This record gives sequence, C-alpha cells and structure tokens, in this order.
Amino acid sequence: MTEHPTSHERRQSGAARPPAPADPRGALLRTPEQPSQVPGSGALPVQARTGDAPRSPGSGAPRGKRKAARGQASADVGVSASSGTDTPSSSPAAGSGPEHSQPSATEPDPHRPRPAPEGIPIQPDAERDRSSRTSGGKERRSGAGLPQGGPMPMRRDGDRLRFVGAATRRIARGIDLDEIVMGLCRATVPTFSDSILVYLRDPLPVGDERPTGPLVLRLRRTDRIPEERDTESGFVSALRPEPSELSAMTAELCEVRPGGALAEVLRGVRPVFADAPAARAALPELLGDDLPVPGGQRAILAPLRGRRRVIGAALFLRRPERLAFEADDLLVAAQLATHSALGIDKAVLYGREAYIADELQRTMLPETLPRPTGVRLASRYLPAAETARVGGDWYDAIPLPGSRVALVVGDVMGHSMTSAAIMGQLRTTAQTLAGLDLPPQEVLHHLDEQAQRLGTDRMATCLYAVYDPVAHRITIANAGHPPPVLLHLGGRAEVLRVPPGAPIGVGGVDFEAVELDAPAGATLLLYTDGLVESRLRDVWTGIEQLREKLAAVAALTGPDHPPPLEALCDEVLDMLGPGDRDDDIALLAARFDGIAPSDVAYWFLEPEDAAPGRARRLARRALARWGMEDMTDSVELLVSEVVTNAVRYASRPVTLRLLRTDVLRCEVGDDVPQLPRLRQARATDEGGRGLFLVNRLARRWGATRLSTGKVVWFELNRS
Repeated sequence: MTEHPTSHERRQSGAARPPAPADPRGALLRTPEQPSQVPGSGALPVQARTGDAPRSPGSGAPRGKRKAARGQASADVGVSASSGTDTPSSSPAAGSGPEHSQPSATEPDPHRPRPAPEGIPIQPDAERDRSSRTSGGKERRSGAGLPQGGPMPMRRDGDRLRFVGAATRRIARGIDLDEIVMGLCRATVPTFSDSILVYLRDPLPVGDERPTGPLVLRLRRTDRIPEERDTESGFVSALRPEPSELSAMTAELCEVRPGGALAEVLRGVRPVFADAPAARAALPELLGDDLPVPGGQRAILAPLRGRRRVIGAALFLRRPERLAFEADDLLVAAQLATHSALGIDKAVLYGREAYIADELQRTMLPETLPRPTGVRLASRYLPAAETARVGGDWYDAIPLPGSRVALVVGDVMGHSMTSAAIMGQLRTTAQTLAGLDLPPQEVLHHLDEQAQRLGTDRMATCLYAVYDPVAHRITIANAGHPPPVLLHLGGRAEVLRVPPGAPIGVGGVDFEAVELDAPAGATLLLYTDGLVESRLRDVWTGIEQLREKLAAVAALTGPDHPPPLEALCDEVLDMLGPGDRDDDIALLAARFDGIAPSDVAYWFLEPEDAAPGRARRLARRALARWGMEDMTDSVELLVSEVVTNAVRYASRPVTLRLLRTDVLRCEVGDDVPQLPRLRQARATDEGGRGLFLVNRLARRWGATRLSTGKVVWFELNRS
C-alpha cells in the first residue's frame, strides 16, 4: 500500500515502515513513520526523557500524527492477530487523506526546552543544574528520587499557574497589613519555599506622600517549615532555625545605603537568584554578616514595589536537600511580590482612612459626660459595622444655668464621612444654641435653618430636652425622632407622648414643646432608631420591645431601687439580635435625682445700694438653717461682690439663689447681657477686684448669657 503525504508533510526518503509488534502495548508506543525535518525550518530537536527507550529516526512526527498512527497501528494489530499473519493490514494509514485537508492542532511537547522568560535573564548555571538533575536519575514528572516527605516540586506551567492563583487569592483575602503579610508567608511555605523573610519599609509611606528620611527596612515576619515533623508520615526535620531563632539571628533593621548593592537590587524591581552578581553583595547587607547566605539557586530576593515606590523585600529560601529554584520560579516570585506589595499599599491606605474615621467619630461625640447637679448620666454608641465606625448618630449633655441640663440625641441621614461631618456641625450648633438658654423649640428651629444652609438634602432627626432638677420638670421638643421612654421608680415603663414634628432640614415647619413631670428616681432613655428599627421589625414594634425590656430589668431590682445606669444600658443593648445591626445606635440615659426644695433658697433683690447688705443677711440665715455656719465669711464676701456688680448696671430686680448639694452653689442673675471679665486691677484702682476674689476663693465660677440677661455663679466645697 502506498501512502500519500499531505501538502505540509514530506515523506522521508529511504525510511521503511516498521512492522507492527505482536504486543498491542508496543504498537501504542510506536509511530508508523516520521516525517523528516525540513532544513531551515528552525524547529527545536525533540529532547529525550530519562528512562525512555531510544526512538527510531521516524519517531519525531507531530503529536496529532502520532496519535492517529497509533490508532491505525492498533487496528492493524487486531487484524493481523485475527488472520494469523505478521503483516500489517492494508487499511488506509491515519496520515493519508485528501490533498487539501487541514492538519490537526498539535500540542507542544512538555519536554521541549522553553526559552527564557521575557525580561528575566537566564541565571547562571540554570541549564547545567537542570540537566544534571535530569540525568542524575531524579524523575522530574513522577518525583522519583526526591527526599522522602519533601514537598513535590512544581514541574509544569499548569502547576505554577494553579499555585500562583491560590496564593494570590489567599493574599487578597487580607484586609490589614498583618493579614496580607501572613497570607504571603502561609501561601509560600512549604509549597514554594522552605522559609521566607518579609522586610517592609519603616515607616511605610501612605498614598502619595514622599518619605523624608533614609530607606530603612524592618523585618516584619518570618515563617518556615517547623523543625519537628512526623517522620513516619514522610516529613523530615528542617535544618534551619525556627522563626523566632531566625528573627534573632537576622538583623531587625537594615538601612539601605544609597548606591549600595541592596539599593541596586531594589531599584531593579525584578527578583534575582542568590548567586546572581547583584545579590551576592545585597544579601549580606540585608541579613547581616552573622547569617550565612545560601549558595546556588536556593534563594530568591524579590523586591516589593507598591504603586509609587519600593516598600520592602521578600527572601524565599530552600533547603539543600530540596531541588533548587528554576528560572520560571522567578516569575512566580515576581507575581507574589507584586500582589503582596499592592495589597500592603491598599492596607496602609485603609488603615489611614480607618484612623481618620475613628478620630472623626471620637471628636464628634463627647469623650466624657458632665456631672450636673441633680442628674446622673450614662451613654452608649455602637457603629453599624466594625469596618465602618463612622455614622450620623450623636448624643450630648449640656449644663445650663440654674443647675439645669440639656439632653440631646440626633440622627443624620446616611453612614458616610459626610454624614459624620454634618453631624458634627449640627452638634456644635446645638451646643451654641444651648449656651444662649433658648427654649427647646427655638433650638430645633435654628437647627433646621442650619441644616438648610448646609444643603438641600441635609436631613436629620433630633430630640432636645431640658431638665430642671429644682422644679422636677422636663421640657421636650421633637423633630421627627422616636419618642423617649421614661422608666418610673416603681418599674413602670412609659412611652412619652411628644409631638413628632418634621425632621430637621425640611424647612418651614413649626416645632412644639411639651412640659412633663420628671419625678425623682425616674430614668429617661433617649435613643436613635437603630435601636428599635431593623429589617426584621418596624419602629413601633421595637419601641414596644424596648419598653418591655426596661420593665423587665426594673423588676430585677425591686420597686424601691432603680437599676444601675451602666447595667441598664448594657441590658438594653442585649435586646439586639443578629439581624438588628442595620444602623448605628446612640443611647443616652438620664437618672433624675432632683434637688429637694429644702436645699434651695431663692430671693429677688431690688437694684439699689442696700441690695448687697440684704444679700449678705439672707445668705447668713440660709447657712445657719443648713448647719453650715463655718462657711459664712467666705459666702458673705463673694455674694456681696457679685451682687454689687449686678445692681450697678441692672434695671430690673436681681435674683439670688443658693443650692445645697454636694457643693454649695450661688447664682446671681440680672438683665444685663454683657458678661463680666476677669482683669488685673492696678494699685490705684478703687474697684475691679471682685472677680479676682471670686476666682481665688471659689472652687469654680462662670458666667452664662441668657435670652433675658446673664447669670454669674460660683461653687464652694462643703467643709
């Protein structure tokens, strides 16, 4: 039978077709014929594999042809066996066909040597080591001859691609710096290397900022195969020290000298072998002179380059009994270094943003609550998520003249940095308006105007309440906020009926205030909607659950003892379920202790010259009634000075009030809005020493402007 070669194949002259073997396996291992090499085609010669039998001159056909020929040979063997002859069948050959038929797609031979990767020079002795390992009897594909228990080397491009894919996914899972560095170490040891050392710049630059000092590398993490391995399972003991010992032997800090060998390697960005000329001097500079540098291709130094600059270096090490790195491993190291460096860059940026967010939230919310007379306070704040600690919820407690206190809680729409910034502006505005002692409805009206000045879509809800411990009354105004809950001393929890009003920022809305009783021992709870509203429940269902929770907690302490404030806040937050954290939560609890009428003395004084003398007599009688005669001299002196300053400019009656709590507080009010200032009187001045005496003798003092004038107050410690 004569075979007709295709247009792209020439029949080798003088090559006879070998007879098919009697053993079918032999037929599968042989090819019917081999086309000759075309001179000048530039094709690479076929490489023999260790352990394979020598091939005949006709065994170099393309893979597709060989498969077809093997199939035809198997068919021929079957025919020959049935006929009892040793001659091949006369069926057409697999390579025959029409003259214009297309050749089948051929697969590249996995044993054909590949050219060096583009951009990475061939390292010295790479091909020699490869050929010596191949000829030494260590089968590269099956792993025969490798040390027992050692990690299987990656011998195919597919193995390396799968490893790089898995390693980069593990590195990308990290969200902060430590997680990314640990992901790099855990992904490479022991699959790619036996040990790894990761150096990072100290300090790490953030974003586009330019470092000012010299380039200093700090050893961030070391990782390696543990020394004690299960030898029965095939693991062998490591020869290098443990991570802690490796860290102790390696220099923790390394200052990169400008123009030095290490600086040149880092500037080159590409990974290099330890036996490369550039790395021979760079490794001792990085590791120190005490730690020996591995010889040959058993170490890879890979610079870590972020978006702008080199931020560190990674050193991959292999033990002497393991196969050395190959040229393709440089590409693997480059991929690992690139993904790790970009992840570290993003982690540093994320850390800076988280720090800014935490600082913003910390400055927007009060660090500590004040301790006003007649009321005790406790608060809680929970962000919507740990990774986004910024929100628009806020709370505040502002001391007011007359021992009163303003309680504020609000919620700005959104959870972004913009919401937090708007919240800070509204909180500052509320503090300023509270200092003017405006009614609650007026405060909400001015907040509404401020929100409209900030933007058309700046909306928020707010609840503003003023508690008077002397009158045991509370005045509340609401702007679209959930109503507060009042827990009475007997354990009854009541949702206060407050007009809801419209949210701040709507504009053109009138707010209404209500005045309610605030009995001693009662607890007022102000909160944002994140506590009572979620995807799983509406706001009124959550308010009812909150009321029941407060009643249940009060029942534990009995009807005569209110629950502790801190424990009460914790119990309230425990009502949140797994699906209830959709929004950030602000919580403010106020326990009304009040001031008993017997501890308050209040008078009106006409603005005349006899007013200071009358004020001294009234103060003396009150101190005698309270059993505080030892404070009479100091109180008379300071009351006389403050009342004298008030009646000098006042046109209406002056008020004088003494409050006995843990301290003795004196308040003098008049209708003059100008606040007094402390100044240093000269020796020839007849006046100007009143506030100087108040400043020296009083525990605290201050002046607050009111809508109808001002109040000057001072406090003295009770002896």
